[in-house]
Amino acid sequence: MSVIYILWLRQMKRYFRSRARIIGALGQPLLYLFALGFGFGAVFERAGEGNYLQFLVPGIIAMSILFTSMFNGLEIIWDRQFGFLKETLVAPVSRVQIMLGRTLGGATVAVFQGMIILAISFLIGFRLANPLAMPAALVFMFLIATLFTALGTAIASLLDDMQGFQLIMNFLVMPLFFLSGALFPLKDLPVAVSVIVRLNPLSYGVDGLRGALIGLFQLGIWANFAVLAASSLILVMIGAYLFSKIQV
Repeated sequence: MSVIYILWLRQMKRYFRSRARIIGALGQPLLYLFALGFGFGAVFERAGEGNYLQFLVPGIIAMSILFTSMFNGLEIIWDRQFGFLKETLVAPVSRVQIMLGRTLGGATVAVFQGMIILAISFLIGFRLANPLAMPAALVFMFLIATLFTALGTAIASLLDDMQGFQLIMNFLVMPLFFLSGALFPLKDLPVAVSVIVRLNPLSYGVDGLRGALIGLFQLGIWANFAVLAASSLILVMIGAYLFSKIQV
C-alpha cells in the first residue's frame, strides 16, 4: 500500500507543479462549454428540451475527465524513453502495485480537472438539482477517471512511441466522446447510433453524472453504476497485465 500511495503522491506533485498542464487541459472543454452551451441554447430550448447549459455541463465534465485520464498514458511512454520507468520497475515491488498507484494518481488528477470545470460552470449559470447528490456525482467522476486511466495505461504499455500513442488516442477519444450522449439526448436516436451509444462505456458515465447533477437519468442509475464499475475492474486488470509485461 505504501508503494501505491507514493506513486499516487508523485502523480499529484507532477500535476500541481505544471500550471501550463492545468490551464491547457481546460482549453477544449471550456471552448465546447461556451460555444455550444450558449450557441445552441436557444435551439435546444425551442425544441422543448429545456436549458441546454444545464444539460451540457455534465457531458463537458465527463469530456475533461476522459481527455485527462487517457493522456496520462503518455507519462508511461515518456518515462520509458528517458529511463525513469526502468528505475521504478527495478524496485523490489510488484508491477501491479506500480500500475495501481499510477492509475489512482491519474484518476485523481482527472477528477480534480473535472471539478475545476464544474466550478467554472457555476460561474456561468449552472445549478445543481440537488446538492445532496454531489457525492454520487463524485463517485461517477472517479469511475470514469479510473476506467479511462486504466485504458490509457493499457494502450501505453503496448507502445513505445509518443506519436503513435497520440494518433491512437485521437482515434479513440473523439468517437467515445461524441457517441456518449454528452452533447445530445439519447431518446429517438437512429437504431444504429443507439446501439453504439449503449456499447460505449462513457455513455453510462455521462448519464450517471448528469443524473447526479441535474436529476436526469436516461439509462438508469444502477445500470450506469454497474457498467462503469465492471468496465473499470476489467480495464484495470487488463492494464495491470499489460503493464507487467513491459520491456525496458
